[in-house]
Amino acid sequence: MKWRLTAQFLLSVLSIAIIVIFVNTAIFISLFFYQQTTNFQTPEVTNTEQFTREFEQYIQYHNGDITFDDKGLQLLKEHNAWVQVLNQNGDMIGGHNVPDNALAHYSPLDLIQTYKYREIDPSTTVYIGGNDEFNYLVGIQDRSVSRVVWNFSPSSFLQLLGKFGLAIVIADLLVTALVGWFFGRALTKPLYALIEQIQHLKNRKHTQVKTPKGLYKPVISNLNEVSNELAAHEMERKRLEIMREEWISNVSHDMKTPLASIRGYSELLREGNLTESEQAEYSRIIEKQSLHMQDLLDDLNLTMRLRHQQLPLQLNDTNIVQFVREIVIDTLNMPQYEQANIEFDASADTITQSIDAHFMRRAVVNFLYNALLHNPHDVEIKVHVDTDSITISDNGKGIAEEDLEHIFERYYRGTNTAHTLGTGLGTAIARDIIEAHGGTVSITSKENEGTTVSIYLTTI
Repeated sequence: MKWRLTAQFLLSVLSIAIIVIFVNTAIFISLFFYQQTTNFQTPEVTNTEQFTREFEQYIQYHNGDITFDDKGLQLLKEHNAWVQVLNQNGDMIGGHNVPDNALAHYSPLDLIQTYKYREIDPSTTVYIGGNDEFNYLVGIQDRSVSRVVWNFSPSSFLQLLGKFGLAIVIADLLVTALVGWFFGRALTKPLYALIEQIQHLKNRKHTQVKTPKGLYKPVISNLNEVSNELAAHEMERKRLEIMREEWISNVSHDMKTPLASIRGYSELLREGNLTESEQAEYSRIIEKQSLHMQDLLDDLNLTMRLRHQQLPLQLNDTNIVQFVREIVIDTLNMPQYEQANIEFDASADTITQSIDAHFMRRAVVNFLYNALLHNPHDVEIKVHVDTDSITISDNGKGIAEEDLEHIFERYYRGTNTAHTLGTGLGTAIARDIIEAHGGTVSITSKENEGTTVSIYLTTI
């Protein structure tokens, strides 16, 4: 995978290089042909070579006499130049500002030497022009002016291009490949690490990748955070799986006890050698154990529905003060709690909340019963209703810190509930019911000082 990414990047770079080479070649050929058909100069542009070529129009030749147009003389003055006119035999027949050391007669060789190699004056550059009647030399007296003679042969150029063109192309491609390899390696190395990390996540290997600098830094950093979160979720899943197995084991154990009682007392009833009082007692025990089994199954069903957020709430506007007061009264009317010390108060007579009375009653009753069941008989319990909260506090023995951390977990049983009748799901179910209403619940506790349950509801 690593080399495949690098190869793809190199292929892209080489393709771009080839396209650039072809485009540059096309531009070069176009410019070459344009150069052959034009002189690259507009009529307004003047230079020394152009000035010499056009100076012929200012020379007037009549019967061997040479005169110069006034405009031509003005141009000679502006260019700081002189002109020397020769006949077809090379003899001087006229001129203007001709230097003293200029020749009076020029042979063809002299003209070539003067134009190409030998200047009349080191500070003067000589240009040659002419027609069928006469030739002329124009000398520009300016050290900043110089002439470069370039001989160009299209055939020799094509031969040179054919000879070295392939080598140039190969060299360009090699250089491009080398540069592309270095840049491609810098780009594909972190990309390979990114793909490798994703592969690890797919295989549930939550490893960390060193965060590089540059373009891929935020991507790798976010991927490492995802890996950490998935690792934490995986640990939590395994922990919950263990706790669920333990809970199933506890439920199975709790089911065996009432089943054993039901089976045993059923066998005794079937024998028929019992008094009426014994038959009534055994029937009462069978009914009690069957109801306990039903509670276990109902709680299991309810907690599964809450877990999958399938609880059908029927919300109605309810005076939460009267609602909680009735729960406290009903609890005190129960024979086992008629001596309980429960104090109720509220911040107002009427506080309206939209709740499902059936399920919310179960949640509040659970916390109230826990305060009664897990504390001594003389425990003091205070129930307070405020605008957006219900608080149940006691001065009992409190909850151990290690149990308090897991108090709301469905598959956790506290260390102080071994001898308490129940399913072990009450607190988790109560929490889920409150959250289904859009509220929250928290529990604070300190051993030997008491426990406080705070239920927060959304005010209408």
